[in-house]
Amino acid sequence: MNILTGKKNIHFVGIGGSGMYPIVQILAGRGYTITGSDVNEGDIINYERAMGIKVTIPHSAEAVEGADLVVYSAAIFKDNCELARAKELGIPCVERSVMLGEVSRFFEKSICVSGTHGKTTTTSLISQIMIMAGKDPACVIGGKLPLINGYGRDGKGENVVIESCEYSYTFLELTPYLAIVLNIDHDHLEFFKTFENLQNTFKRFTDLATGAVVINGDDANTTSVIKDMHVPVVTFGLEEGRDYRGVNVRKEHQSFYSYDVEYKGEIISTIHLSIPGKHNVYNSLAAFAACHMSGVDVADIEKATHAFGGAGRRFEILGTVNGVTIADDYAHHPEEITATLNAANDMGFKRVWAVFQPFTYSRTKMLLNDFATSLQLADKVVMTEIMGSREVNTIGIYTKDLAELIPGSVWYEGFDGVVKHCKENVQPGDLVITLGCGDIYKAAKMMVKEFEDINK
Repeated sequence: MNILTGKKNIHFVGIGGSGMYPIVQILAGRGYTITGSDVNEGDIINYERAMGIKVTIPHSAEAVEGADLVVYSAAIFKDNCELARAKELGIPCVERSVMLGEVSRFFEKSICVSGTHGKTTTTSLISQIMIMAGKDPACVIGGKLPLINGYGRDGKGENVVIESCEYSYTFLELTPYLAIVLNIDHDHLEFFKTFENLQNTFKRFTDLATGAVVINGDDANTTSVIKDMHVPVVTFGLEEGRDYRGVNVRKEHQSFYSYDVEYKGEIISTIHLSIPGKHNVYNSLAAFAACHMSGVDVADIEKATHAFGGAGRRFEILGTVNGVTIADDYAHHPEEITATLNAANDMGFKRVWAVFQPFTYSRTKMLLNDFATSLQLADKVVMTEIMGSREVNTIGIYTKDLAELIPGSVWYEGFDGVVKHCKENVQPGDLVITLGCGDIYKAAKMMVKEFEDINK
């Protein structure tokens, strides 16, 4: 039974989260009465209050009273006072991923973007193409899309575009019309335990597709498991035999690529990217395939793709201060760091500084040598201590262990030391790029302010 049957008043615990906001927008747009709570004020909460939503800061047991249904984010502890009160009152409670699944079924055709790397960029690009083409999609994105200045939107069209995460089997709650798999790599193995289990989880996701499966035909980890499907499988890639193939790939300037799209043996489009890195050829090919299959005109795809400057925290240039360019990127896996630093090295800077915050002890331990290899693509490496997030350091891994594998690297406990070191050592013409999925972006923003004092 649909969890929304007979429900009118929905309360969100953790309503200020970027993953909650698009769901709130879609539900509010369909007449549901929304309330919520969180621990801190923020831009998202300001947007929600502007929509007329009552938000309680901080969490309060009384905030759930009157709700028919409570939705909580994965970051909320099970002993939260609001969840406890809801249980006392007999109010059903569901995790965000369950609600996202229900919301996705409001729409006739959901485009669900999965993969270890590139989800946010590809979801953002598909969203931008469809919005600019007048398709009026709803969107649920893991990063901020400048076009809408937000993480998602409601829409009246037939499509919803959803960034679909594999962690905790979240994407298995969805019912994709198009199930997109960008790639499958070794990640979240503290949860999945084995790579085979991770691959099989992606297979379970694609088994949910009702229209078609769209996969990276050049990625062996994907093609080895995504087969024998009950719906058509459409491939994209650079190698021969792909349904949507990028050909004549060329670097036009710095690290920005262009290519022609070959479809069924015929060149049908030329794409000019405004986001750096050859890896984005694959991301944009996936977006092209999804939008072309959804009936978007080729000319509209070309125009919107060229206009797309990236999503928040995806090689996001924060400023150039006294000749030093400061950027921020979400890369937190060795393959992502490699792609980002290769793009950075192509852009003509005097030196590239990688400022890295390792995320989770298990990932750092498991991929320690790979992290060391990828980070050495930078000229200078500065790191913080590991951000443990949901983990406790029971395995005794520290950033110093990574630093020992990277000649000339330095590390600091917190951001103050990182910023001070960079401020004292960077030179005009350098690029400083912060890397990680935690809160390392704060260090980048600190640098923008601090570097104004360089040479003064």
